[in-house]
Amino acid sequence: MAYRVKEMFPTLQGEGINAGRAAVFCRFTGCNLWTGREDQRAEAVCRFCDTDFVGTDGPGGGVFDGAAALAAAAAGIWEASAGSPPMRGGPLGPLIVFTGGEPMLQLDPELIGACHDAGFEVAVETNGTIGLPDGIDWVCVSPKAGSEVVVRSGDELKLVYPQPGADPAGFTAEGWDFEHFVLQPMDGPDLRVNTEAAIRYCLANPRWRLGIQTHKVLRIP
Repeated sequence: MAYRVKEMFPTLQGEGINAGRAAVFCRFTGCNLWTGREDQRAEAVCRFCDTDFVGTDGPGGGVFDGAAALAAAAAGIWEASAGSPPMRGGPLGPLIVFTGGEPMLQLDPELIGACHDAGFEVAVETNGTIGLPDGIDWVCVSPKAGSEVVVRSGDELKLVYPQPGADPAGFTAEGWDFEHFVLQPMDGPDLRVNTEAAIRYCLANPRWRLGIQTHKVLRIP
């Protein structure tokens, strides 16, 4: 299989429970909730995405012919940044985060295995509308209002807030099984108001943890 990657780069995880952890980010092209084109945003299921996932022209991006080729490229990026090749083991071993767009349109067992063989722990950030293969080490689901979420268990549920039609209370009800629940204020012109609303919700519902997009605060990729 050929994998289409918008960009792949070393960074610190900026969001959620793993914020601050060194990782290689692999952003796939494509999404099933929006084409990524501004002239089609108004008709999309997800209308607030702030990420460019169209094409393969970003840093480290391209078309990779097979899982081994992509995993080797990711290992090279890690080694260039960390000074040593990735080696799994320990609570904070080398991490590769597959994101998008929607990574589950491309992430498959072969690529997961190749990344494990290259020394990585594998994390995914998904909208939860596509079932997951076995072998993923960290599952973060970020539901979008109006979509059918089929992945209802994992390590982390990260909800962008507020979203009309996506009440946080619904995601902590029976049938949802996550270790962590993170409420992330929606970015944009109303960020301050949204952050204040998210703080109030977390104070009143302490099962939720406030999530901040620290990479934007720090101005890192």
